[in-house]
Amino acid sequence: METTQRLQVKIQGMTCNSCVIHVRKALETIPDIKEVNIPGWKSGKAEILASSTVTDEDIIHTVEAAGYRAIPGKRDSIPNKDQIQSKQKSFDLIVIGGGSAGFAAAIRASELGAKVALVEKGVTGGTCVNRGCIPSKTLMRSVAHYYRTIHYPFSAHPPKRRKIEWQKIIEQKERLVQQLRKTKYEDVLLAYPEISYIRGTALITNEKTVEIDGVPYSTNKIIVATGSHPYAPPIPGLSESNFLDSEHVMNLTQPPDSMIVIGGGSVGLELAQVFARIGTKVTILEAFPSILPQEEPEMSAALSHYLTEEGIGIVAGVHIHQINKIRGRVVLEIEGKKNSQTIEAEKLLIAAGRRANTNGLGLENMGVKIGQQGEIVIDEHSQTSNPNIYAAGDCTDTPMFVYVAAHSGSVAAENALNGNHRMLDLSTLPRVVFTDPQFASVGLTEKQAMNQEYHIVKTILTLDHVPRALTANDTRGLIKLIADKNTDELLGVHIISADAGEVIQTAVLALKEGYTTEKLATTIFPYLTSVEGLKLAAQTFKKDIHKLSCCAG
Repeated sequence: METTQRLQVKIQGMTCNSCVIHVRKALETIPDIKEVNIPGWKSGKAEILASSTVTDEDIIHTVEAAGYRAIPGKRDSIPNKDQIQSKQKSFDLIVIGGGSAGFAAAIRASELGAKVALVEKGVTGGTCVNRGCIPSKTLMRSVAHYYRTIHYPFSAHPPKRRKIEWQKIIEQKERLVQQLRKTKYEDVLLAYPEISYIRGTALITNEKTVEIDGVPYSTNKIIVATGSHPYAPPIPGLSESNFLDSEHVMNLTQPPDSMIVIGGGSVGLELAQVFARIGTKVTILEAFPSILPQEEPEMSAALSHYLTEEGIGIVAGVHIHQINKIRGRVVLEIEGKKNSQTIEAEKLLIAAGRRANTNGLGLENMGVKIGQQGEIVIDEHSQTSNPNIYAAGDCTDTPMFVYVAAHSGSVAAENALNGNHRMLDLSTLPRVVFTDPQFASVGLTEKQAMNQEYHIVKTILTLDHVPRALTANDTRGLIKLIADKNTDELLGVHIISADAGEVIQTAVLALKEGYTTEKLATTIFPYLTSVEGLKLAAQTFKKDIHKLSCCAG
């Protein structure tokens, strides 16, 4: 009987990260190989998840054809949930997509006693662990540590070129991705015997049937959790420019001398700072008048200032007319507020958002409403316009955060199985941008509050008034609070600081519990913590911060 095996293979001849890519691509051409993990070229090995029909000779010949040598070693059989295709054909719930939303849905459904099929056509774990949050934040943390060792306190001078061992950072990133994919996804499945993991491409043929690679499976309910992919805008010449997207840029074997980043949102800003801090000359282009255009203008201006201090160029309010490839470099013709100009760089990174993976699922025949950008429209119960089909995560019209995906997956599973009793409440959803300093926000912006006809009051506290920031010798940042003038209820909290992502959760709880600024100002906070800045900011509504002693209550 065909089984799934984990194969250990020694690879000889790899000398750089480009070799890793070549070997991986070669192995992935072998039919019935499902995953290939190579933890850096120095490891000299590959771990392969494959059908038992894949022979050692297949691997040896394929690797040799790519210019390397393979020495197959240990084979371990693993629980093969793919075999379900020949045994069980009926489920309580079929979940399409094996990322964060899909796993959360499948796990919650199994906890409720349902028989679940979890279908994935690609790599287990989805975007976050493989191509998104985990690898990008690993790179940011590694580069930040390097940058701080040569720039403390912070200065306006970017680091000198080639003082960082980029290949080691890439290898570390790959090891962590592989470790988390295994421990948080592959191994987790073994704890849930009610979940049948099926590899293959899903097609919804009717509201009770899903075909997986042409084999029909019946189900009571369906959850679509197929995630998203990077979006490339229709710019003339872009397709010929050999551009990078937010996923491929993290696999560069060497950092470029220069890079243009199209997109001043969270992904573009984070990756721009990574490469700028290792010596790449980076220019960010943003079509809106400022970076982070949906956030508070004070936050955008402050973060722009900190990034430009590090040598990052920011050009906002621009239109890109044409992209050309000239002598191996990308050349962009752009028009700004005042004039037109041409800029060029070695590499071009497109970070202009993402689009839902909804094509080819058969949704158009199921009466499922799809938005203008391909996203599935869901209600407060994660239910689509077809009552038998639910959806969760990046493929829907909810904000594209991994924690939203996981939460909505759990909500979708409960409601699909037990009726629409649980609400998808995103009213106090935190937003975090992992630049350095970080930006974090929850609740309403000033503009949103006024559009909702609130009479507002606001305050802004700079971090040179926060003792923790002073002792850390890093006073970059500010805290903005927005409140209802009539009720004193807190409406929005917006922060830039070195650890804004940690501080914001206290603000989330404050908004969720309906705190007033007075209640926040009189709550006891521990001294010499960053979160104390929330209390100090709240106190400024009624007190002069300059007249308060340290930890004044």
